[in-house]
Amino acid sequence: MPEVFVGLGSNVEPERHIRAGLDALSKCFGTVTVSSIYRNSPLGFEGDDFLNLVVGFTTTLDAETLVSELQQTERECGRTEDEQSFGPRTLDLDLLLYGDDIIERPGLRLPREEVVEYAFVLKPLSEIAPDRVHPELGKTFKTLWEEFGEPGTDLVPVVLGSESNF
Repeated sequence: MPEVFVGLGSNVEPERHIRAGLDALSKCFGTVTVSSIYRNSPLGFEGDDFLNLVVGFTTTLDAETLVSELQQTERECGRTEDEQSFGPRTLDLDLLLYGDDIIERPGLRLPREEVVEYAFVLKPLSEIAPDRVHPELGKTFKTLWEEFGEPGTDLVPVVLGSESNF
């Protein structure tokens, strides 16, 4: 069974939607490894801050079926068709890595380019899979984070339910 990594993000009632997303993933896939949760400003639009994290788990589903399951989970957690790519989101679940596979098909590219483009993806991934090697770049996620060009200072760790964070 491949180990997969999924990015979770929300900036619409983020605490509620992140909890719902984590609950749904645990029910579907069993034990999930969960990174720290980070607050960061939205990219590409003005709006409320996002909460982002990465989870890892194993699955028997193929990549395309897994993406469909993640999209179904988004809908069950309140995501609607009219939510734009660069806009507020109730819940965003992105398949980042599917084992060591490199997949390039219409509508699916793995590993996702966002893994090495955005601090809010790479930092939490490097926490839960520091020694895992990026299938295309041949470097560990810990090394990629250490070499990351942006300091990631916009990332603020949060704890769900902490009054000081919400």
